[in-house]
Amino acid sequence: MAASRTPREPSADPNSQLQAEQAQASSTAPQQPTTTDEQPATEPASPPLPQRHTAVTPGPRASRFREVYAQSLKRTLGKAGWENFKGCYPTVAGSAEGVLRQVQGQMVEKLGEKCEREFESIMVARQVVPKLNELESLIAEASTRRASATGPVPTPPHVLPPSTILSAHLHPHLSSHSAQLSARLSSTQSQNALLHDEVLRQRMEIEELLGRLESVEGDVRKANEALEGVVGELARESREGEGVLKAKTTA
Repeated sequence: MAASRTPREPSADPNSQLQAEQAQASSTAPQQPTTTDEQPATEPASPPLPQRHTAVTPGPRASRFREVYAQSLKRTLGKAGWENFKGCYPTVAGSAEGVLRQVQGQMVEKLGEKCEREFESIMVARQVVPKLNELESLIAEASTRRASATGPVPTPPHVLPPSTILSAHLHPHLSSHSAQLSARLSSTQSQNALLHDEVLRQRMEIEELLGRLESVEGDVRKANEALEGVVGELARESREGEGVLKAKTTA
């Protein structure tokens, strides 16, 4: 064994040098891919969204929700108890009760585990616990605001009279019709104002014409009064002229 070791000692130096050089080359060459591998490994951890839902502590409503689910699951799995299960397989229960009990226990256990996993996955996917906790905070904030409110208490909708509820439902439809009627009323009022001005103008013209007629009538009356003294003479002269004309025509 000592003789076998002695010839290997001088040849260890060049091999060690080659191994050292290969190690250096290999250590320097894969440095770039290691850095590139580290970068995508850190990238998925950058968004905080998946970590946000795992560290949520369930509040009272979330805890009660889990309790209700556990009780419901327990009652559901209780329907698959031994008494009901063996009634479905009476022959096997009579010949191999132990095997059937084992199958029933395993089935109930696996079904419960699967239901629990599905429930937890749905809770995480739907963000049930954070949303229930948010509901808790909203209810607490609403209670605080209600306690510190100084204004009048609003009337609950379920105690309002039917007329108020009907008016609330009809208000959108009636408001549109009211706007249309208001527009029509304003246009009618503007037209009436124009007609009123036209009527006033015509009345002024009529009054002016009546004034002119009254003045003409006064002039005619004065002329008649002036002609009353000579009307008889004019009539006599006209009769005499007519007689003369008749005499000339007969001659």
